Amino acid sequence: MIPYGRQDVTQADIDAVVSVLRSDYLTQGPVVPRFEEAVASYCGAAGAVAVCNATAALHLVYRALGLGPGDLLWTSPITFVATANAALYCGADVDFVDIDPATYNLCSTKLAEKLERAQAANRLPKIVTAVHLAGQSCDMVSLAELAHQYGFRLVEDASHAIGGRYKNRPIGSCDYSDAAVFSFHPVKIITSGEGGMVTSKHKDLVEKVELLRSHGITRDPSRMTRSPDGPWYYQQIELGFNYRMTELQAALGLSQFGRLDDYVRRRHEIASVYNSALKEFSLLLPAQHHNSYSAFHLYIIRLKNAIEQQHRKIFEGLRAADIGVNLHYIPVHKQPYYEGFGRYSEASLPESERYYRQAISLPIFPSISTDQQETVIETLKALLTT
Repeated sequence: MIPYGRQDVTQADIDAVVSVLRSDYLTQGPVVPRFEEAVASYCGAAGAVAVCNATAALHLVYRALGLGPGDLLWTSPITFVATANAALYCGADVDFVDIDPATYNLCSTKLAEKLERAQAANRLPKIVTAVHLAGQSCDMVSLAELAHQYGFRLVEDASHAIGGRYKNRPIGSCDYSDAAVFSFHPVKIITSGEGGMVTSKHKDLVEKVELLRSHGITRDPSRMTRSPDGPWYYQQIELGFNYRMTELQAALGLSQFGRLDDYVRRRHEIASVYNSALKEFSLLLPAQHHNSYSAFHLYIIRLKNAIEQQHRKIFEGLRAADIGVNLHYIPVHKQPYYEGFGRYSEASLPESERYYRQAISLPIFPSISTDQQETVIETLKALLTT
């Protein structure tokens, strides 16, 4: 099967991991900080914190920003459930803002309208999480202006977007947000097996996330409530978690990181081939905002005016041809767990509902061959014309 995404592991990656296996440290050694420093430097952020996965990264950011019971987080319904679930872990409530019909990202116009109503009802969000779907940045300038006007914190779920840019600045610089979160799952732009990273322009937020990552324990005397008993001494000063990244994961991630820009360029080449081959068909192809340079984690097509049966027929036809297409994502508010809250109306999220009835993610990964991509294109064309 031709998958929709696949990791690219080289001998250099293997050698990097083996080197750690032969070292004195499998965890809490020197490689994790080197990976963090590389990402922070690349993004132009004040700091970065590596964790075991992006879900943990979201949870830590939400906690570090003070999200808790009685608070409200808003995000896009077109995302993986982790974006919303991490807010529930904090005891907060979740609501959704509809998507932009061109980029499929959280719509700043819809957000502004919802904020105006929420202010009148005295129920504004504490955090809004902007999801950079498929690797393309949200309209962060507009979102930041709304954050300033209404007083909420702004988080970037950039799980798809490392290597992308917004207004010619790396996604993860946090020029317009409090923090950004990356994912290093095997189907993402680069991988550490599992893994995630938080970046921020705020040093105090980086330090808070770092503390919460490892049980809320510090060995820094300046942060302790009293003088240390001796060189062995540590204090738990917060209720934290064990969300650390291992040295093995960091070694793989750091090795892959050296090829990040090459991987993103290759993804743009693949997207360009799809764009050229499919432009004459009744499809919506990925729109790219002029301020954005996408990481192209996903290549999402939409079937124009498709009825449910046609959508399913084409999806199943591609799968039957051993093409591992997928759908990113089932709107979170349609999941049974969220439906159980009884808070979410399909009528209030019409563009997300329409997207779900039309979207298909085609294979895109750096090692896809010309023949494999041609198979995808020709199979899709045949299904669209029958």
